[in-house]
Amino acid sequence: MLEQMTTRLDFHANALVLRSQRQQVLASNIANADTPGYVARDFDFAQALRNVSGAPARGDVALTDARHIRNGTTDPRDPKMGYSVQTQPSQDGNTVDLDRERAAFVDNSIRYESTLRFINGHVKTMLSAITGQ
Repeated sequence: MLEQMTTRLDFHANALVLRSQRQQVLASNIANADTPGYVARDFDFAQALRNVSGAPARGDVALTDARHIRNGTTDPRDPKMGYSVQTQPSQDGNTVDLDRERAAFVDNSIRYESTLRFINGHVKTMLSAITGQ
């Protein structure tokens, strides 16, 4: 019974860790907006969350034996980093689009905050159920 209650919290805790990692990546992109030759980085949050939660992605083969080899990274909390697609060509080779990065930063911040609020609400609900209120 306790496992069922904590499974949701584990999922959202993993989401918070990934949101935090993505926030760092986006902040790094914004900080390097004027660095010549800097290539903007990002990762697919949905795919990273599937990797952490153990849900197979579309087209992935399920691992049914401990001897099976995982494709990609060995640590599921380490998202596979990719490069952002350049939308505005620049003379110095920098691929950071400040408008897009700022929008992604704010979006990620709001989603981080909403996940925190959801966890807080879930804990309050569990606490009130335990205390019988």
